[in-house]
Amino acid sequence: MDKKVTKIGVLTSGGDSPGMNAAIRAVVRTGIYFDLEVYGIMRGYAGMIDNDIIKMESRSVANIIQRGGTILKTGRCKEFFDAAGRKKAYENLKKHGINGLVIIGGDGSFRGAQVFSNEFDIPCIGVPGTIDKDIAGTDFTIGFDTAVNTAVEAIDKIRDTMDAHDRIFVIEVMGRDSGYIALHSGIATGAENILIPEKETDIEGILSALMEKERRQKLVNLIVVAEGKFGGANEVANAIKERLPQQEVRVCILGHIQRGGSPSCFDRLVASRMGFAAVECLLESRYNVFVGIVNNRMHYIPLNEAVKKKQRVSEDWMKIVKILSS
Repeated sequence: MDKKVTKIGVLTSGGDSPGMNAAIRAVVRTGIYFDLEVYGIMRGYAGMIDNDIIKMESRSVANIIQRGGTILKTGRCKEFFDAAGRKKAYENLKKHGINGLVIIGGDGSFRGAQVFSNEFDIPCIGVPGTIDKDIAGTDFTIGFDTAVNTAVEAIDKIRDTMDAHDRIFVIEVMGRDSGYIALHSGIATGAENILIPEKETDIEGILSALMEKERRQKLVNLIVVAEGKFGGANEVANAIKERLPQQEVRVCILGHIQRGGSPSCFDRLVASRMGFAAVECLLESRYNVFVGIVNNRMHYIPLNEAVKKKQRVSEDWMKIVKILSS
């Protein structure tokens, strides 16, 4: 990996997140500014294997910074798990002369990059693009701010009808393995309970609290649940209905609306900054790291360390939830 990087490929992998296009734009235009050739790899690692690789120019990324999704498409590629698939991908990169990669995605995408880089002489830079904010080593991930604001907007609207009818609402947000969307949106909307994968759910405690509130005629209650917790919103609602049959309980699953939509200003700025830093890493021979932001400064962590760590939820947040929802 002592060779100078002259041609770079950029891809988006795993789940899409708002701001990925802004990151692609930053990589392409920064690379071109520094006289690099830049290639877009379609559909993540699958595009490498299928040789679905296109040359990109500055105009290729015009008018995309405000768009959600990813112009390069994305996906998960089982074939890349096999050594034969990765070798095929490497041979296709060689055909184009690509000798540096920027991977925009989550921890699964970084694992693939780490294995690929260890097997071949292609330096890889990871850019954290995931709405879950579950990657340790960065205060922000591309798409989280937009996703949580989408959830907050939806929950605010639901609260209006909840108040009008004196109902209990159980709202499910994304986050099978990470509770940050539930945590942030729940605090921001005044949820009485927030259920996240990182913390054990005391369903009996929740039911007891709801029964006590019923005695006090506090019939309006908002519960925000991360999708992977306690079987999701429907299971939580069923448990409540069983113990409080006279209460009106409704479920709303926000689903994939949290992934879509125009990225927020904050996500566009984070994505632009990270995309720029990723190209700088390749130019400075700072290989096989992912670029994060910690305390408003760029932060670089080796990929082999990044894939071993998960972003932990601070106990301070849980203390805030407990006090403010009482």
